[in-house]
Amino acid sequence: MIGKLKGTVDEIAEDHVILDVHGVGYVAYCSARTLSNMPGPGEAAVLLIETYVREDLIRLFGFGTALEREWFRLLQSVQGIGAKVALSVLGTLSPSDLANAIALRDIAMVSRAPGVGKKVAERIVIELKNKAPAFAGEAMGTIGLKQELGEGVAPAPVADAVSALTNLGYSRDQAANAIAAALRDAGEEADSAKLIRLGLKELSR
Repeated sequence: MIGKLKGTVDEIAEDHVILDVHGVGYVAYCSARTLSNMPGPGEAAVLLIETYVREDLIRLFGFGTALEREWFRLLQSVQGIGAKVALSVLGTLSPSDLANAIALRDIAMVSRAPGVGKKVAERIVIELKNKAPAFAGEAMGTIGLKQELGEGVAPAPVADAVSALTNLGYSRDQAANAIAAALRDAGEEADSAKLIRLGLKELSR
């Protein structure tokens, strides 16, 4: 079983990269995000690998980070999602963006990925809502608040402040991040007006 490849980029195609490892060219299928971050042909590169072995083929999937590989596995635990759709989701949303979208139950955000309709996005949100926090990456610090917002159980001042910022045109994720920062400065007892003021200050930085 191949877990990692370290070699030289030979070719980058629309959905895969060929990595030359000591004269052997390995084809690794990657998300659009991973491919866009690959160095150019002739340059050194490292990919973490997920190996699929079937009777009729062996296919390698490549990832720039361990977190992206974990999400690839996690997404395929959702009914009806295979490798192709999982790569499409990861090509559209970073691991932290995906964790945020699931926590906030933002089905529209998840369904931005090509090949992911509303029903599939709903299944991702519902089936992974309890697993996403463990794979939040950069979003780890705010994922709890976003889950409360997504479940409709956030304190009223927090919910009102996030709603006010989204009404001003900010995304729900931007608003939640700003209010989370405001809460750290103002404390849990702050009212919505203070949270909105501090949230706007945070967003203007």
